[in-house]
Amino acid sequence: MLRKLYDRVFDLARSRHATKALAVVSFAESSFFPIPPDVMLAPMILAQPQKAYFYAAVCTAASVLGGILGYAIGYFLTDLGLAIMRVLGHSDGLEQFRAWFDQWGLWVILIKGLTPIPYKLVTIASGLAAFSFPVFMAASVVTRGGRFFLEAWILKRWGPAMLAQVEKRLAMWSVIGLVALVGLIVVLKLL
Repeated sequence: MLRKLYDRVFDLARSRHATKALAVVSFAESSFFPIPPDVMLAPMILAQPQKAYFYAAVCTAASVLGGILGYAIGYFLTDLGLAIMRVLGHSDGLEQFRAWFDQWGLWVILIKGLTPIPYKLVTIASGLAAFSFPVFMAASVVTRGGRFFLEAWILKRWGPAMLAQVEKRLAMWSVIGLVALVGLIVVLKLL
């Protein structure tokens, strides 16, 4: 079963629609979609390492554009923004978000944008807090670009060797990935 799923992901990564799908997922993840673009970006880079930086650029541009939608949801559609934040486990309320951004502002965007924490939390919370839009945009470009280009560089440089190991021990790496994902979710819930 794992081998079939693995092969399907790589088939999609090599398909002619892969770049468009990556852009759509990157855009949507920044405002409402629950799955991060890395799930598509990594296999696409591993399938075609010569396009690593192109894929990182597509991912960055689409993510930043999606971040504008997330910001707009928080800024113009406050009730919807708060509802999305509650669904994501952050029901602190509008005043808490404003206080958070008043105190930490730019650092919230820079730090959280580099991590696997869903970026939609940052974009919607930035809009809810009416954080400076130009600063939000600049920080989004820096942080999302930094994350995706670093991922592209790592996968381009060490990806083929890592891929050979993953293919050799697919079940073991799947279990390790699942344990890491569960651990990350637990840590995020405790924050």
